[in-house]
Amino acid sequence: MGQIKSYRDLRVWQQGMDFVVLLYKVTDSFPKSEQFGLTNQMRRAAVSIPSNIAEGHVRSRKEYAHFLTIALGSLAELETQMELAQRIGYLPIQNFAELNEKIDSIGRQLNVLTQKIRG
Repeated sequence: MGQIKSYRDLRVWQQGMDFVVLLYKVTDSFPKSEQFGLTNQMRRAAVSIPSNIAEGHVRSRKEYAHFLTIALGSLAELETQMELAQRIGYLPIQNFAELNEKIDSIGRQLNVLTQKIRG
């Protein structure tokens, strides 16, 4: 991999963006009654992940690490919301498994990046 000039060069940001697109597609099938409830919460948490990676990237190292931990928090929040959506029948197990696999990958990358930033 080449030099990181922008947050857009980070694989974790790219995968985070891809994840958001996938989550939007999956939550489109949720009941319309959840449009301002669980659907909105899940989408906001998902968007928060690459957004915090991007915002942190233009800050100091200490602030960057802080923003990465916020992204990790959003990831945990989203995992909980996905579990709930699966349990109440909004999220089919196949979609849950696919999203969960991607969340695991993003989480591992965020942990590694956070450790590197903190030195």
